[in-house]
Amino acid sequence: MDIAHDLQSILAQEKALVFPRFDANRAWQLGAWLHEIATARNLALAIDIRTFGQPLFFALLDGATPDNVDWVRRKSNTVAHFRRSSYSIGLRMQQAGTTLADKNGLAVAEYASHGGGFPLTVEGAGVIGSITVSGLPQRADHELVVEALCAQLDLDYGKLALAKA
Repeated sequence: MDIAHDLQSILAQEKALVFPRFDANRAWQLGAWLHEIATARNLALAIDIRTFGQPLFFALLDGATPDNVDWVRRKSNTVAHFRRSSYSIGLRMQQAGTTLADKNGLAVAEYASHGGGFPLTVEGAGVIGSITVSGLPQRADHELVVEALCAQLDLDYGKLALAKA
């Protein structure tokens, strides 16, 4: 995996995956799509969709654990803090040879720079929340969220997917 290439690709994802508007109904549709796909693929996941300060959708699929719930919370906190995907933040930390705790003073118990948290961006408003999953390897968590956002925004996932590792 080429970190610089992934960071470029994630930036393109973040720029492209923008909603014209976002509300509780859209959060439900997005969460239900993710739930349906995860169930069909037999994935043990926690799924969380929120605007900052307000949960809109949460599901814990069979086989997911309390650890997945905590990972979702910590990844979502990272998106809220940086307004970027948690995976891009983690790749930047890896590239710089540092951690969120060392570079930003952010507690490991509250923040996670692992893939799976992605900003919910609304045209004209900016980042308003996050969509987060936990249960797969971090790159796969990230890509599942991107796939879901592409499906909801009628964008070609194949054009936005990260290069095969």
